[in-house]
Amino acid sequence: MNFLNLTKAKTFKPKKNVPEGTKQHQLQKYAEATLGSGNLRLAVVLPDGEILDEWLAVNTYDFFNQINMLYGTITEFCTPQLCPVMSAGPKYEYHWSDGDKYKKPTKLSAPEYVDHLMEWVQQQLDDESVFPSKIGDPFPPNFQVLVKNIFKRLFRVYAHIYLSHISVIEALEEEAHLNTSFKHFIYFVQEFQLIEKRELQPLADLIASLTSQDY
Repeated sequence: MNFLNLTKAKTFKPKKNVPEGTKQHQLQKYAEATLGSGNLRLAVVLPDGEILDEWLAVNTYDFFNQINMLYGTITEFCTPQLCPVMSAGPKYEYHWSDGDKYKKPTKLSAPEYVDHLMEWVQQQLDDESVFPSKIGDPFPPNFQVLVKNIFKRLFRVYAHIYLSHISVIEALEEEAHLNTSFKHFIYFVQEFQLIEKRELQPLADLIASLTSQDY
C-alpha cells in the first residue's frame, strides 16, 4: 500500500512489515489492490466478511510506515534547535507521556517527541499480545482503544510536518505524496471514528479542503 516513492528519504525507523502467511498479510494485499484503483474513500472501507480488528491492524502497520517515511524526509530540518517544542502551529503544543519512562506529560523537542512516538508504536506492533500475527490468536479487548491512541498520536506528526515544515516538503517536491498519504489517513480515521474532532482542529481547514474534492 506504499505509494510513496521517496528517493530523498532517510529511513527514520525500520519498516514494519505485516508477517507473510497471515490473514493480515492477505488483507494487506487486498488493500494494495483496492488502493491501486485510485479511490481512497473506497480503499478504507472494511472488506465484506472481514473482521474489523484485522483491518485496523493492517492499516496501522501501513500508516506507521507511511508517516515514518514522510518524517524521514525532513529530519535534518526538524532539530531541537529549530523545533524546541512538539507543536502544530502556534495554538497547539504536545507533551509526551507513555506511562513508563514519562509517567507525566513532558515537554520535549519535536524530534525527541517523534522519536519516542515511533518507538512506542513500534513496541505495540511488535507485541504479539496487542497485534497478534498468528491466525486465530485473539486481539485484546481494548484493541480499538489502543488503535485510536496510536492514530491520535500519528496525526500529530502529520500536523507538525504541515504546519512547521511544509516549505521543505514543497522544496523536495513531495507535497503531492504528503497530501495523498494524509487524505488516505483522514478517510480511514473518519470511516472508523478513530480520532475526536477536537484533536483534528490543527488541520481542520486542510481536511475540509482535501475531502471536499471528492464530492
